Amino acid sequence: MKKLTALLVAASTASLATPALAQEADTFTGFRAQAIGGYDSVTAGSSVDDDGNDNNDQSIDGFAYGAAVGYDFDFGGAVIGAEAEYTDSTAKTEFSNGDFEGFGFGSVDAGRDLYFGARAGAKVAPDVLLYAKGGYTNAKLNVLANDGTTEFDEDFDLDGYRVGGGLEYAINPRAFVNVEYRYSNYSEAEVDFDGTLPDTDRFDVDLDRHQIMAGVGVRF
Repeated sequence: MKKLTALLVAASTASLATPALAQEADTFTGFRAQAIGGYDSVTAGSSVDDDGNDNNDQSIDGFAYGAAVGYDFDFGGAVIGAEAEYTDSTAKTEFSNGDFEGFGFGSVDAGRDLYFGARAGAKVAPDVLLYAKGGYTNAKLNVLANDGTTEFDEDFDLDGYRVGGGLEYAINPRAFVNVEYRYSNYSEAEVDFDGTLPDTDRFDVDLDRHQIMAGVGVRF
């Protein structure tokens, strides 16, 4: 009888522990959506040096904000997923009475930024994920300039790559928060003309972007 009682207790304990273990194993699995925001800085790349002209800005800073979606596969100790993101930014130059060597001529405002990529990470705790990410980014800069007779107000369409890393904390199986650092480099661009004018051919640029972003989201 004592052996039977011990077996029943062990079986009951195992049955209660199994859902908890299953929940722990798939904490970071499934579709996710989140709101994001944080510090945004776009700077002239390493191939551009305009330190000798104090009137020219070589960086623009502001607040980036937007939304991201993704889908993750939780393999127990490791997590792999795909993600997409749309953000905008308040970053712009305050200097508008001359050229802007790092990005073109005139006043520059950061526009929308699209990102498509993947991430992979490891659980450093049952509810904490340490991850790295990378992928493709496409951003816009609006450039406003005037040569004295003609005003130029067009978008520069930029292509590049993004890498980064961060930490995600699962508040519960349905809600999470995260913080991450991302670096982007844009190496190609074209001018998107309004109206019937065709866009320009692609040309080389060198722009760096540094961001520290935080987010809050839900899983489905």
